[in-house]
Parts: sequence; C-alpha cells; structure tokens
Amino acid sequence: MILDVFVDQQAIKIEVPDNMLKDAGEFFNKIDSDMDKGWKMGPTYIENPDQMMRAQIVADKMLTAIDTENKPLIQLMAAYILTRVPGVKSVNIDIDGDPLNTEILL
Repeated sequence: MILDVFVDQQAIKIEVPDNMLKDAGEFFNKIDSDMDKGWKMGPTYIENPDQMMRAQIVADKMLTAIDTENKPLIQLMAAYILTRVPGVKSVNIDIDGDPLNTEILL
C-alpha cells in the first residue's frame, strides 16, 4: 500500500510492504498501549487520545523519521496509520510541533 504524505509542501509517497501491514500488529499494539496512558500533543495534554489523534501522534513520529532518513521507521509509522485509519488517503504533517494541526485526509 502507499500513503501520500505532505511535509512543508513536499509530497512523499511512502510504500509500505504488505507483509509489514500484517506482521507489525504487536508493535502497533505497543504503540496504542503507550498512548492509552495519555499523550502531550503540542502544548495540550490529551488524557485519552481518539484514533484520529493517535494517527496525528504517529505522523509526528514519522516526521522525525523523515528528518533522520530512517526508512524502516517511516514505513512502520505509515503502516500504523494505514491499518488504524481505514480509508486514509493522505497525511499533511504539521512541521511547527503541534500534532493536533496535522491533517489526516480520508
């Protein structure tokens, strides 16, 4: 599968291998478990992030992976979004440090 990601007007097509979508379920569950405890999103602490907020949090982690050119982590974060947000078309990542401003387009 492919996830279209936009970072500061730059379009990036992230290709996620099908096996990663299937095999990373345990890793994705760990991410969800961490977020179950609440998460600071920019200046706001969210006690119980909903699924869209979780995708925004993961997109923020993807931005860090893009900045450091960590391809496996980029793919894993894209795979999380693809599996947890059915029908996602693209992600427009906020680069100003507030994941709540990241847009997940369905």
